[in-house]
Amino acid sequence: MFLRRSITAVAAASALCAVTAPAALAAAPISGSSIAGTSTAAGKSAKKPPSALYGKGDPKYDGVWRQSLALLALDAAGAEPARKAVDWLVGQQCRDGSFTAYRAEPGKPCDTKKTPADTNATAVAVQALSVTGGADGTVRKALAWLGSVQNEDGGWGYNPGGPSDANSVSVVIGAYSAAGRKPEKTTKSGKSPYDALTSFQLGCGEKAASRGAFAYQPGKDGELAANDDATAAAVLAGLGSGLQADPKSDRALKPMSCGKDGEGDGKKSGSDGKGDGKSGSDGKGDEKNGSDGKGSGKGTDLAPDEASEAGAAHLASVLDDHGHHLLAATPGAKDTPDYGNTADAVIALAAGGHQAEARKSLDWLAAKLGSWDKAGSDPAAVAGVMLAVHATGGDAATLKGTKLLDRLAATGPEPARMPDEKKAAGGTTDGGGDGDVLRWSLLGAGLAAGVGVGFLISARRRRQGR
Repeated sequence: MFLRRSITAVAAASALCAVTAPAALAAAPISGSSIAGTSTAAGKSAKKPPSALYGKGDPKYDGVWRQSLALLALDAAGAEPARKAVDWLVGQQCRDGSFTAYRAEPGKPCDTKKTPADTNATAVAVQALSVTGGADGTVRKALAWLGSVQNEDGGWGYNPGGPSDANSVSVVIGAYSAAGRKPEKTTKSGKSPYDALTSFQLGCGEKAASRGAFAYQPGKDGELAANDDATAAAVLAGLGSGLQADPKSDRALKPMSCGKDGEGDGKKSGSDGKGDGKSGSDGKGDEKNGSDGKGSGKGTDLAPDEASEAGAAHLASVLDDHGHHLLAATPGAKDTPDYGNTADAVIALAAGGHQAEARKSLDWLAAKLGSWDKAGSDPAAVAGVMLAVHATGGDAATLKGTKLLDRLAATGPEPARMPDEKKAAGGTTDGGGDGDVLRWSLLGAGLAAGVGVGFLISARRRRQGR
């Protein structure tokens, strides 16, 4: 659900009985480990998607999501999106400021009964429009709506009023950051988004192999189960970053610090770091973290950047255990690679400055692009890889010879300007392009003509002076 609509989180939520998946999401067709935004249940697109939308499949479940990712990836690669692609995304906003997964008829008022407001779609649209610019009013309305539906624990659920989950909290944090706002300033009942986020982290009281991981949501009794998708999302959010993460200098991983008996320096959720793994402010709570006693499990008491560090170390260990990639968590998908979540993990690790670890998984992705069916024409999948390349400091347009930007551009409206066209417009003189040759030829011709005219005028004056 971070870089695409992952079924992992929905499956986890159902298994934990923590929340009922939204009707539209639960009904979506499943392909591998993600909800396929490329077909209807019947296997064919019900209607031809709008020409301004990226992707040829039915946009019912992921129209806003994939469009937003495409715009973020185009910008990361140095391309300027077509104006109509940006306008289409702006037109998807409802009157109250929210976005749904997809509005087939933007001219009609949003029907929350048929298409509920979607915090994830709203947040990712904010990230995309903040990058492309020119839609400040749309961004402000969207952020105001997100603030109005914030939960008492400081977080957000997939739909307004639903229990907070790590993925939704993370993408909303990314929205505030991308828009130049400080996520920690957005509070409800004294709780910030980071309070909600860290409540999903497994601490020193858990098995060593799970420490630092994040759960999607707590179980009915407050228990937390490690979830790779949620961990990748939370690691990035803990850094205060959106999906278009800038690369940082490489540095070593820093696993969660715990004593031999499982006690750590603030790794329990008591405010003094000496609690019993409960979330009451005195470390004596009832394993709930919400102010009404219905919230978010045990969690940790770490600062956001420390929580992110611990999550990154856990994520890197899981990637190494599986040959530098993550595995799908869907039923019946044993040992099946999860390409999308692996791209998410690359972004998260690279954003935290763990470039060496991130590049191991990026190299794995590069070698496996031919095996991933979505990497050919699914805009969200291609965009996810492009953002992973960008986070590691590479050229988002390509990966090991694969022209990712061309693939993405082929799925929707032609960009207003491609990176090479920007260079030409800027008048670069690298001497390697046909455009440069033409410009110098024209300049030379102009100079020659000017010299010739000068000679003619001079000769005429000499004759008249005789």
